[in-house]
Amino acid sequence: MKRLAWLLFALVLALMVPALLGGSDLLVRLRGFDPGLMLGLLGMILLCWIINAIRLRLLLGSQGANLGRVRSLGVIMATEFAICTTPGGSGGPLALIALLARDRIGPARSGAVFAADQINDLLFFLCAMLGIAGYAVFHSLGRSLEGMLAGSALLMFGVLVAGLALVGCRRALLRLIGRLLHRLKVSASRRRRWTRKVLHFFRALAETWRLPKRTLALVFALTCLHWGLRYSVLYLALRGLGVDLQWVLSFLVQMLSLSAGQFSLLPGGAGAAELTSATLLTPLVGKSTAAAAILIWRAVTYYFYLIAGGPVFLCLLGRPLLERLRFNQARVRR
Repeated sequence: MKRLAWLLFALVLALMVPALLGGSDLLVRLRGFDPGLMLGLLGMILLCWIINAIRLRLLLGSQGANLGRVRSLGVIMATEFAICTTPGGSGGPLALIALLARDRIGPARSGAVFAADQINDLLFFLCAMLGIAGYAVFHSLGRSLEGMLAGSALLMFGVLVAGLALVGCRRALLRLIGRLLHRLKVSASRRRRWTRKVLHFFRALAETWRLPKRTLALVFALTCLHWGLRYSVLYLALRGLGVDLQWVLSFLVQMLSLSAGQFSLLPGGAGAAELTSATLLTPLVGKSTAAAAILIWRAVTYYFYLIAGGPVFLCLLGRPLLERLRFNQARVRR
């Protein structure tokens, strides 16, 4: 109940930002938006899910062949629903591990696939930042955008270096964790069990990176296509509202806003993403247009994930959990 209340609070906060920003002009701007374009934007998100499902099967290698197209699409939708409803997206890897476990794919393999997927995303955004930095050499972005861009670039680069360092120094890391657990008086059997799990994860991650180079290149190409489509939503929403903002600027606004949402630890970054995007977008397009664009953008890239992904999540994970709970209750009564 606490998690549901926290999610509802975040949703109310997210809706309040464009409502207060746009005022009475917000409804006028929304009524003028083309319904056909709205359907097209939702279709782009569906295409993003299909692309991610293909990425999942490719990263699973030989095990991906056993995961059907419809099943992999359901896994992606349910996982992204979990990401949107948990602080910082923390529920995403847990949901993916639980879903793939039903297809006899171990947690080490599932965790390695999730990690490889996140590394691909990180590489894409680092490449995007380099491109935006090149764009900024010839075009002025404004001090606030340039400062946030530099900060985000340093942060992402730091995360990538830290991740590579952890993989490279995994033996020293395991020894350090072992000593820490020993000091915390964790039993030797439990320490060995946790160590085996970590070793299995690193082994699975190494197997993932040993996939054919052509497969890894295709995964990265699909990653670029996915984020290119998803980060075109705000640009197209602004075009539908009669504003021709440069695609690079709309991309930067979305990237910085969603980064702020991640660090807010609110479910799906709700509230923080809207507030950041309002701060960055209002000086560029005006209050009413910014409010309408933010509402359309988040409706497509957040609320649609909740509405479409929720039933899939309940079907794939909720129903089996309820059945297990009923089975356990029946055993207790006996």
